[in-house]
Amino acid sequence: MTNQGLLQRIFRLQEHGTTVRTEVIAGFTTFLTMVYIVFVNPQILGVAGMDTQAVFVTTCLIAAFGSILMGLVANLPVALAPAMGLNAFFAFVVVGAMGYSWQVGMGAIFWGALGLLILTLLRVRYWMIANIPLSLRVGITAGIGLFIAMMGLKNAGIIVPNADTIVTVGNLASHSVLLGALGFFIIAILASRNIHAAVLVSIVVTTAIGLLTGDVKFTGVFAAPPAITTVVGQVDIKGAFNISMAGVIFSFMLVNLFDSSGTLIGVTDKAGLTDEKGTFPRMKQALYVDSISSVTGSLAGTSSVTAYIESSSGVAIGGRTG
Repeated sequence: MTNQGLLQRIFRLQEHGTTVRTEVIAGFTTFLTMVYIVFVNPQILGVAGMDTQAVFVTTCLIAAFGSILMGLVANLPVALAPAMGLNAFFAFVVVGAMGYSWQVGMGAIFWGALGLLILTLLRVRYWMIANIPLSLRVGITAGIGLFIAMMGLKNAGIIVPNADTIVTVGNLASHSVLLGALGFFIIAILASRNIHAAVLVSIVVTTAIGLLTGDVKFTGVFAAPPAITTVVGQVDIKGAFNISMAGVIFSFMLVNLFDSSGTLIGVTDKAGLTDEKGTFPRMKQALYVDSISSVTGSLAGTSSVTAYIESSSGVAIGGRTG
């Protein structure tokens, strides 16, 4: 009872009409719906030449850092982690197409995150959140979702490059396509039944089938975490501070700005915390946490950190506090 009383005082549970049990279940639900980033982010950043094992660890660390900070400082039911979409832009466009090293590309992410922090300090983000039209908020989330869907189709081999039509259908009889399609239908069916662990269940099932067919190689269940020095401390901040990188830095900052702001508005609105202008309690603290986490994430060797729309799954079952 003492611990529950302490949690009541810290997170003001009674004031928000919730309980410790509800908040714990909501937090675990949010975790299940967004844990895929722990596996997907290293794969995407690995395309840029980064050490996937080290990125796996840093992704876990920065997601924990940002989410815990958001809960303690802003007391909002919003989890943070490296942003999907921005990691693909970094790997496939900045490093892959433009030819920059991943160290310089990560430096550009740092400067973009620092710009986001400056906009927060100057209160520009407060003004923007109060003036972002609903159609743009919805459009940002939808656009990012479509981009992520295209990456998934490409990685599964369902679509492949074509010189004449840009993309075309891949080999639909291949194991990767069949497993990708199966994974999608598992997510769609379970999500339609409000099973919040749909993504995790899909990963487990398709991985198990991949093990049986030989497409996935088993390397063990437990292992000591690898060294993260291959990515931490390797960011080329000075090299990215170049006029030729201005467009890249601005792109990182702008996308992160609208993505994080739109998500914060969407999740807090679903929780019934926003007013008619789209502002919500402790917005100042939330924006500071979001910006600081982005800067920290870039230094740790992950893509820009942002609020996750998957937090709405926890809100849907009663989560109202940090």
